Amino acid sequence: MRIGVISDTHGHEAHTQAAIKTLQEHHIERVLHCGDVGGNEVVSQFEQWPTHFVAGNCDYPDQLGQIVKSNQQHWEGLFGDLSLAGKRIALLHSHEQHRFDAAIHSGDYDLVCYGHTHVAEHHTVGKTNVLNPGAMYRAHKFTVAIVDLKTMEISHIEVP
Repeated sequence: MRIGVISDTHGHEAHTQAAIKTLQEHHIERVLHCGDVGGNEVVSQFEQWPTHFVAGNCDYPDQLGQIVKSNQQHWEGLFGDLSLAGKRIALLHSHEQHRFDAAIHSGDYDLVCYGHTHVAEHHTVGKTNVLNPGAMYRAHKFTVAIVDLKTMEISHIEVP
């Protein structure tokens, strides 16, 4: 299973549309959004894939949760604990540093996806891949990430 990971769209429709096109080109099956979503103008654009959303520090969790659910998508609140293709994945925004650190250092996750810093990066802690896809707003380059869950190959893709 190939998944797309995106973060920090901050309600920007045009930037999100460009990211959607990039994700389509990489034939993903599911999307994880790491927070600072914006609102319905962003959530509704992910209708072609099952998409999991978490709230970021700039989101209103109750309002965003209602929007996500009304779009028949997956609302994870502030922290998603997902099992996909035999991999355990944590999904969060990382503005709650203690929760972020606990997920990374627990040894329970194959992949921890996070946002907040607007900087694309990937590293490992023990067996855990830690991934920030970058941002679609206030970033030097707009990026998303593609993860092949079978091989755990991770790629950052620049969005034009």
